[in-house]
Amino acid sequence: MEQPVVSGTAHDPEGERFAFVGISNVPTDWARVLAALAGSGLTLSMLPGDSATTPSPSPTPTPTPTPATVTRMTPPSVLDLHAYLLTAIGKAARRRLTDRLTARGLRLWHLTVMALLHDLGPQMKTALATRLDMNASDLVKIVNDLDRAGHVDCVRDTVDRRRVVVGLTDEGRTALAELSADIASTDDEVLAPLSPAERAQLGSLLRRVHRHLEPAPAGVVHEPPHGPLLRTDGDRETVPEECCGPADV
Repeated sequence: MEQPVVSGTAHDPEGERFAFVGISNVPTDWARVLAALAGSGLTLSMLPGDSATTPSPSPTPTPTPTPATVTRMTPPSVLDLHAYLLTAIGKAARRRLTDRLTARGLRLWHLTVMALLHDLGPQMKTALATRLDMNASDLVKIVNDLDRAGHVDCVRDTVDRRRVVVGLTDEGRTALAELSADIASTDDEVLAPLSPAERAQLGSLLRRVHRHLEPAPAGVVHEPPHGPLLRTDGDRETVPEECCGPADV
């Protein structure tokens, strides 16, 4: 079937030029099509040798003024709302942190579980879920991910065989140290306007607010420790030898 073809060049009101090609499987009045395009702010011209009907000349439309560039801004009035500031800053910080974690195949929950095991030592899965206020099935998935990566191991409790104790491996401690160093650079990006003294003060204030909003289990410290971390009576110092399935809770 004959396919009417039309081609040419055009430029928009700002002078940006581009080529166009029109193909149709049905009879098409290209003159009407191009005339409509000409009325939309485009200046059209046919390429030499085109057999399609050329539209009747039409006056070049007056270029439409380009709208002024709109700069994003935060409404000044909300800058006095601390809850808003914490939300906005937290969103930006979380985005940067997520990027660093994703590059290592991890998520925020993976980091949180590894950090808790580092700070408090081996834990039962049930204790991990409770301390992190996390659904038990979700906790199992996170632990399984870390177990497959070699960052944690899971063993049966020697006293109660129904319980599973999770602990960091040497590879997990190394990975956490590397990740912590990477995250420290994220802190530097977010807190760039602050001096070291101001950062320390901000951290102390944020920990105080965090302690007020989300009380932690007894035995967990909130300020950077100057000695061994405090442990609760239920925390175990050692992990038994015999392994078990990582999906047990």
